[in-house]
Amino acid sequence: MTKQSSAPGDPVVRDRIVIAGAGVAGLALALALKQALGAAYAVVLADPTPARPPHMDHRAYAVAAGAQAMLVALGIWPAIAARAQPITAMDVTDSRESDVVRPVFLTFDGEAAPGQPFAHMVENAALAAALLEACRDAGVALAPVGVSRFSADGAVVEVVFADGSAVPARLLVAADGARSKLRQQAGIGWVGWDYAQAGLVATLGHERPHGGRAIEHFLPSGPFAILPLVDGGRLGHRSSIVWTEAKENAPALLSLDETDMLAEIERRFGLMLGEIVLESPVTALPLGFGVARSFAARRLALLGDAAHVIHPLAGQGLNLGLKDVAALAQAIVDAARLGLDVGGDDVLETYQQARRFDALAMGAVTDGLNRLFSNDATPIRLARDLGLGLVDRLPGLKRRFIREAAGLAGETPRLLRGEAL
Repeated sequence: MTKQSSAPGDPVVRDRIVIAGAGVAGLALALALKQALGAAYAVVLADPTPARPPHMDHRAYAVAAGAQAMLVALGIWPAIAARAQPITAMDVTDSRESDVVRPVFLTFDGEAAPGQPFAHMVENAALAAALLEACRDAGVALAPVGVSRFSADGAVVEVVFADGSAVPARLLVAADGARSKLRQQAGIGWVGWDYAQAGLVATLGHERPHGGRAIEHFLPSGPFAILPLVDGGRLGHRSSIVWTEAKENAPALLSLDETDMLAEIERRFGLMLGEIVLESPVTALPLGFGVARSFAARRLALLGDAAHVIHPLAGQGLNLGLKDVAALAQAIVDAARLGLDVGGDDVLETYQQARRFDALAMGAVTDGLNRLFSNDATPIRLARDLGLGLVDRLPGLKRRFIREAAGLAGETPRLLRGEAL
């Protein structure tokens, strides 16, 4: 007999939605559902470590304008606005590390619409903490255990937690990362590959202001992004770097002492912001591309990295996950208000149709750009620099790119338009 849990809500209530994984996507979905559905549904967020301590989390993300509108609609933007740095412009260069001058081939202003930056840089610790606090205030049930397995039978999915307890639910959402055990248990295939690259990330302090300008240096080993953060730190100003390097070089780079590491960073970072210091350790992440063959199975929906992983060069990974949140929350809430089964096949198919093609398309674009720019062959360099220059001279095309990056193009879910569910 299955042991029932008394922690995540009333164990006899079957109008329950369980979300496995308390990253940004899982937190945002839990908050959106609880705000919209209220007491009619128990929303359970299951994760043994719902948020990293701020001093251990040095990641930062470009939150696109659409995702920001969603955070405004969820009521948490005021809690993070002071920690959010608007991106006012972006320059794209294409050069070698040894080049004294790095010509700018493409420049974007930072507005998706008048007075609206196309993105803000937000540190993950601040975003996750604000979402977690809002989830607590809204009444989301926080289960400090992971989900170990599940079984779907008719109108119910039985969710078994790592401590052996179990609850019935209408829907289980797998937000448990790129190596999702729940996706594997459901038998959902994965199409993807690893890149021969590692992503090195760190927060830098620098003596001159960045002015809100982001810079993407395309170098032979991969892109080197400089992303503005709110002022602070030892030198008064800060930026986040995302440094793509050949995978075989990463261990040697990570073993450098601080002086030698800063010398390596300065070769790529340049001197335009003056003296630089490390405000955080340099950490490395494996890079890859992948997409699930389906975003849903019987009473199971995949969310965020459990559904798709892309190269970070366009800064769209988090935004894709928040688009998933907006689409899935809308499908669930609309079904609930019509008295329909929130975990039914039709609801999950609506979600899949809204999200899978978009995620696959963005993954293909970032994969193609990485392959194109991580190539030092002279004919290819000349062709791509010509292409960048042509785009720079076509304002209409640039505006379209900005709106796409901002998440404002095409048909979007209500939350991404800043509308309540």
